[in-house]
Amino acid sequence: MKKAKFIVFEGIDGSGKSTISNMLFEKINSHTGNIYKTFEPTDSPIGSVIKNILNKRIVSDDKTIGALFLADRLDHIQNPISGMLNYLNKGIHVISDRYYYSSYAYHVPMLSMDWVINANKACADLLRPDIVFYFDISADESMRRLSLSRSFLDLFETKEKMEQVILNYREAIKREGKKDNVVIIDGQKNINEIFDEVWEITSKLLEIKPDGKNESKDIV
Repeated sequence: MKKAKFIVFEGIDGSGKSTISNMLFEKINSHTGNIYKTFEPTDSPIGSVIKNILNKRIVSDDKTIGALFLADRLDHIQNPISGMLNYLNKGIHVISDRYYYSSYAYHVPMLSMDWVINANKACADLLRPDIVFYFDISADESMRRLSLSRSFLDLFETKEKMEQVILNYREAIKREGKKDNVVIIDGQKNINEIFDEVWEITSKLLEIKPDGKNESKDIV
C-alpha cells in the first residue's frame, strides 16, 4: 500500500484556499475515492470554544487562544476515531484547510513567533505535511472578497490584522517552509489557473495522471 499523503491549505481569510481545497477533494475523489477532507478549528468541543471566541461570543486572552488551537490540533491529529493519523495510517490521503502555519500567522505578534513554533513542535513531530499550498493575496483583496461573502467578520478579519497576518505567514515560511514543502500560489490569478497549478503538483505527489480543465467557480 502506498503511503497516504497529508496536504495542507493555508492563507488569509478570503484567499480562496477553501474553494480550491474543496475542488481538489472532489477531483481526487473522482480518481481514487481514497481521500478525507478536514479543517481547523475543528468541530470538536475544543474547536467549538475557539469558534465562539472568534465570533466574539466569548472573551479570552491571546495565550489561552493559542493554547486552545494547540489542544484542538493535537486532538485533530491523534483522536482515535476522527484523528488525521487514523486516516493516514489506513492509507487514506488527508486534505486539511489550515494547520499550524495558521497559528504562526494569526497568533503573532500577540505571542512571539518562537513561542508559537515551539508550542506547535509537538504537532510537527507527530505529523508534518507532505505539501503546504499557501495562497498569497493582498489584504485589500481579502477584505473585498469577505465583504461580498460574509455578513459578519470575525475577530481577526480587519485590514490591519490581515496585513500583519500576511507578514507573519511570510516570516514563518521563510523560517519553516523548507521543512514542510511549502508552495506559494498567487491567489489573485484566475481560479481555473490556480486549480490547474495545484492539481498538476498534487497529481504528481499522488501519482495520478492529470486530466482535463475545470469548470469555473467563484473564489470564497
